[in-house]
Amino acid sequence: MEPAEILQIGRDSIYIMLKVSGPLMLVALGVGLVISLFQALTQMQEATISFVPKIIAVFIAMLLLMPFIGHTLKAFNDELMDRIVNIS
Repeated sequence: MEPAEILQIGRDSIYIMLKVSGPLMLVALGVGLVISLFQALTQMQEATISFVPKIIAVFIAMLLLMPFIGHTLKAFNDELMDRIVNIS
């Protein structure tokens, strides 16, 4: 296997990781922003107010995005398996 192929697999892996985790991170960011704004407006500084809604929102987003995540990871796995078979 050539070094260029290894670098390409590494690049693809990072891209897939960002593609899969990006929507979940955006959901956590959005919920955290809304909760922080609510806490600033009401001057409530309870730590659990920010954690519990984020956990619930990310869990729901993960359930909704599971087909997309599964399809993306399966396609990447199939591509890697094809590369392994074609090693000469």
